[in-house]
Amino acid sequence: MSNYVIEHQDVVRPEWIDSNGHMNLACYVVAFDHATDKLYAALGIGDAYREATSFSCFTAETHTLYERELLLGEKLVVRSLLLGVDAKRVHYFHEMFHVETGVRAAAQELMALHIDMRVRRVAPFAPDRLTDLQATVARYKPAALPKGAGRKIALPG
Repeated sequence: MSNYVIEHQDVVRPEWIDSNGHMNLACYVVAFDHATDKLYAALGIGDAYREATSFSCFTAETHTLYERELLLGEKLVVRSLLLGVDAKRVHYFHEMFHVETGVRAAAQELMALHIDMRVRRVAPFAPDRLTDLQATVARYKPAALPKGAGRKIALPG
């Protein structure tokens, strides 16, 4: 069984190319954000959840690793892992792969906060939603953190 909760496929678009002739760093984040939307929908905390409950999730922290360049027209796939959840947070990880070579091009670790949109403040998940999220973590959580997860930015030594 795969630990990936969802897969999101895309292609490097002309507007994503920078002056170096490859995908701009901000556009990796755009592709990861599209995967986040798909992940949230799969977890039952996406747009329909917000519209029905007035609760949503806001990203509080990200860490993006750029490992390989992607060029115009190349196909990519983002695979999403669920690393953990607590009463007010969701911790997840995206890996972006070049479809033809299978090489990982980038990765992004994220922490999201559960927000009451009526007051725009952090709020706990409803007990049934938290139970569902915890069950999903139990089903999909990888045995070991993916390469790059939990990493900090620092100079060596």
